[in-house]
Amino acid sequence: MKLKITGRKIDVTEGLREYTTGKLSKLDKFFGEEATADVTLSVQKDNHIIEVTIHHKGMIYRAEVSEPDMYASIDRVEDVLERQIRKQKTRLEKQLKSGAFAPSTDFGDVEEEAEFKVVKTKTYSAKPMSVEEAILQMNLLGHAFYIFSNAENMDKNVVYKRKDGNYGLIELE
Repeated sequence: MKLKITGRKIDVTEGLREYTTGKLSKLDKFFGEEATADVTLSVQKDNHIIEVTIHHKGMIYRAEVSEPDMYASIDRVEDVLERQIRKQKTRLEKQLKSGAFAPSTDFGDVEEEAEFKVVKTKTYSAKPMSVEEAILQMNLLGHAFYIFSNAENMDKNVVYKRKDGNYGLIELE
């Protein structure tokens, strides 16, 4: 796995770089050399934060951990990512066995804003995938919704998590 380690408000020492590389290299057994990982180490007040995003064959695995010690954060993020990968692998195996792999939050009181301000813009290419793959990808990222190209008809679709725990699908025309 190719690692890109950057620091935000922290100098990434050689020891910290080696420790991070050593911990995340344990995930090589799942990916191999074709995966890329973006690692960001940062400090905010008393919290040491590590954010890891792994890109592998169109799938994205992401974890963010905050601890009082950077080395503890690194240890925990490796555990979180490994658990995510194993969970996804188990789900895919169950889907393949059952033949289901055919293509196919409460926010509380919100004050009304007088002015809407866009603070961040993201651009990504959406690979064609099934609805089940999109839901899996959304859960791996920890998002409430996910935009994707539906493999059946190549239209843009949105899957989202409903308050009742089920999932919804929006098909754009």
